Amino acid sequence: MRAVALRGVASKSLRFESSGGGGPEPSDEHLMSRFCGDAEEAAFESLMHRYQPEILGFLRRYLGNADMAEDVCQATFFRVHIKRHSFVDGRRFRPWLYAIATNQAIDACRRAKRHRMVGLDSSLRGREEGPTFGDLMSADEATIDAQAAREESMRWMASAVQELPERMKTPLVLVYHQGMKYQQAAVVLGIPVGTVKSRLHAALVRLNRSWLESHRNN
Repeated sequence: MRAVALRGVASKSLRFESSGGGGPEPSDEHLMSRFCGDAEEAAFESLMHRYQPEILGFLRRYLGNADMAEDVCQATFFRVHIKRHSFVDGRRFRPWLYAIATNQAIDACRRAKRHRMVGLDSSLRGREEGPTFGDLMSADEATIDAQAAREESMRWMASAVQELPERMKTPLVLVYHQGMKYQQAAVVLGIPVGTVKSRLHAALVRLNRSWLESHRNN
């Protein structure tokens, strides 16, 4: 019932945003202020319409499961709705929203007992010598065979990311997939910038090691 209701307000928000008379769109913070101060549901609907695709994309990458991401996305905006009075004036809305989405995703993973959410393609076959994880991230392949190998490797990578500890996976997804700056990720996670960098480094080292070990074993 909750998911259906939230999907309904998302569709109505399009009418709200498109009826503003051609003026500049209100900022996220202005909309949140209207929602918190005047209980203006249309402001919440507009925020949801504005951010739902972005948050859903983040959750799909984070969780590796489209159905689970849909549920967590709905839970995120439901949480925004019921926790609106904890939003402090002067705070940026986007990092606050991402913090809620991240916490909801972590809770969902814990409830699912951290089981593997993206299947590892058992047909992954390497050559005697292959690229490192870093090479995979920066490769520019043109041939059909190379592209197929890259797609297969990316499936491996998606699965490997899911196996990372939460403290490594979260900054990795925020920075590399969502394009956040270190400072923005630090605000979302509530940790120092230096800790974000060190956890990213640890995540990349672990992924590179796993890639090499998997490659040697096939």
